[in-house]
Amino acid sequence: MKLATLKEGGRDGTLVVVSRDLTRCVKAPRIAATLRAALDDWRRKSGELSLVAELLEKGIDSINDAPVQPFDPAACMAPLPRAAQWIDGSAYLNHVELVRKARKAEMPPEFYSDPLMYQGGSDAMIGPRDDVEAVDEAHGIDFEAEVAVIVDDVPMGTDPAAARGHIQLVVLVNDVSLRNLIPAELAKGFGFFQSKPSSSFSPVAVTLDELGPAWDGGKLHLPLVAELNGKPFGRPNAGTDMNFDFGQLVAHAARTRPLTAGTIVGSGTVSNKDPAAGSCCLAEVRMIETIAEGKPRTPFMRFGDRIRIEMFDAAGRSVFGAIDQKIVKYAGRGK
Repeated sequence: MKLATLKEGGRDGTLVVVSRDLTRCVKAPRIAATLRAALDDWRRKSGELSLVAELLEKGIDSINDAPVQPFDPAACMAPLPRAAQWIDGSAYLNHVELVRKARKAEMPPEFYSDPLMYQGGSDAMIGPRDDVEAVDEAHGIDFEAEVAVIVDDVPMGTDPAAARGHIQLVVLVNDVSLRNLIPAELAKGFGFFQSKPSSSFSPVAVTLDELGPAWDGGKLHLPLVAELNGKPFGRPNAGTDMNFDFGQLVAHAARTRPLTAGTIVGSGTVSNKDPAAGSCCLAEVRMIETIAEGKPRTPFMRFGDRIRIEMFDAAGRSVFGAIDQKIVKYAGRGK
């Protein structure tokens, strides 16, 4: 089952069930008006929504008195425009190792057993085709292509095996980062804040059964394709070199507190050890350049640049639809 949120009906949008080929969709107001509402009662609502998905695949024109309509990713908000929580990990230690090596810093041994994780802003997620607004190019604008999962209610102290059973949906993420603000923030010893603005999400969120053998219970074994300004940038496999799977990440987040339904847990930048796979963020390329040449030469993003993030199944079909966004200067509407 594939689910999306249209830009209508209020801050949380309107939930639609989307066809597998991402061409058609239908609202299901009798079941849940929003994805947030569906996740609050997921055990019951997911079964009802699955029946709608089955009918949609049969090609009929109306389901439960709701007309089937063309699906337009540009009309979508993030699947969860306001999430219960956004937690991002750093599950691909190759990425962390490159960053540390470029700084001539040792990799702390605990990084291999205890996942890195931070809590980001979850109140203003960006839609898949919406512009990414930034204040200043000097902040070092970067994209980070990631995979993330959405959970139902996770009790405090849940172990990794049980945590995998709480994963209900998978999405793609562009975790926007302002790289030049990060060092000063981390130096304060209190974590990211201004350096991590709103993140962007794929048009659809996908249930695990839709992923078939590519989903092994904790990892998604498909390449994550990033294109910068229409040119290939990276296509690392999200299931390769992932040191902590999503069960471990969710369990880590729930170690001392419960997670509410609708919490999103990200993988961190997808990164493979094989250089031929390319990268999923500019910072990683700059680290590789620094290690090899003594300094980076690839610039961060500028206004007008465009990033596209997508994942395809073994048959070459888009699984989540594409995040396809332009970087623009913030117009200052908050003044």
